[in-house]
Amino acid sequence: MSMIRDLRAAVRPSLRKSNTPYNSYDTTRDPTVSSAVVDCAVYRDGRRLAADACQTPHEAMLRVREEGGFAWIGLHEPTEEEFAGIAREFGLHPLAVEDAVHAHQRPKLERYDDTLFTVFKTIHYVEHAELTATSEVVETGEVMCFTGRDFVITVRHGGQGSLRALRHRLQDDPELLSKGPSAVLHSIADHVVDGYIAVAASVQDDIDEVEIDVFSTPAKGSPRGSDAGRIYQLKREVLEFKRAVSPLLRPMQLLSERPMRLIDPDIQNYFRDVADHLARVHEEVIGFDELLNSILQANLAQATVTQNEDMRKITSWAAIIAVPTMICGVYGMNFEHMPELRWTYGYPMVLGVIGVVCFSIHRTLKRNGWL
Repeated sequence: MSMIRDLRAAVRPSLRKSNTPYNSYDTTRDPTVSSAVVDCAVYRDGRRLAADACQTPHEAMLRVREEGGFAWIGLHEPTEEEFAGIAREFGLHPLAVEDAVHAHQRPKLERYDDTLFTVFKTIHYVEHAELTATSEVVETGEVMCFTGRDFVITVRHGGQGSLRALRHRLQDDPELLSKGPSAVLHSIADHVVDGYIAVAASVQDDIDEVEIDVFSTPAKGSPRGSDAGRIYQLKREVLEFKRAVSPLLRPMQLLSERPMRLIDPDIQNYFRDVADHLARVHEEVIGFDELLNSILQANLAQATVTQNEDMRKITSWAAIIAVPTMICGVYGMNFEHMPELRWTYGYPMVLGVIGVVCFSIHRTLKRNGWL
């Protein structure tokens, strides 16, 4: 046990204890913070306090400790230096801070003492006039959320998934926002999952388009099987979608089912709705993957059938051509004593035999569907 305590002390040297003052680190002296902070606000009784738009995280937390409420700090792609002061100010775990700075994390939910660390993968549908073998269908980003007793810190990576509209929508619902940081966490989760639903509908349209093209008559000059590149590209994009949705199922189940001190019981009921929507999207994504497998197999089967048909036609014509080749080869040999060699009608007879045999073979093959 002493070894475990020593290890925890080594890994978490900067965790804030309950009796540690918030002004232990003055972020107002750190000029790098402002470049990463996109919004910093204090909320009390569900309303944003006035004259706090330009305050620093340090000033926001001082106000929270003096007047109550909670602070919501939004950051966009902070560097280690830019995030270091905020991490010390709020006592964030070094491992969670490392994940938040470097991004490219798997969706997850972790608890560090009095802080919940949640990672969401945001998905954005990339509009395109025509789906090609190189089209980018979905674009991913990340939103990390640190949820404490009296603060919420959101860290966003990527050009998509802005939370500005979400913040304004929450500010228009003071009753929900009065539930504290857990209400913000729920709204972010709901916002991300709603994005999944919209992207799933658009991806479904792309799959329908590919499916129609595969099973329709190909355009003149377009061989069967030419859609394989588009199908494979779409399958790669669906796989990226799946990586964002599947790992998030367990965290949403925990937030909706397991009682947590940092989650308001009333808000926990809302997480059930988010978990249900996420489960539905997950089923759709799994269905997309299976459907694309079937479409790809059908496309390859059609290409194989087309190749077999071409080979049968080639073989049929080769069989027809073999008749005159054989007869002409025989009469092309330089022997003096050959049947009908000096007969007056020998040449027309040979041509007639060649024509009759070739016509018979052609008719037989055509009747059997080879030509």
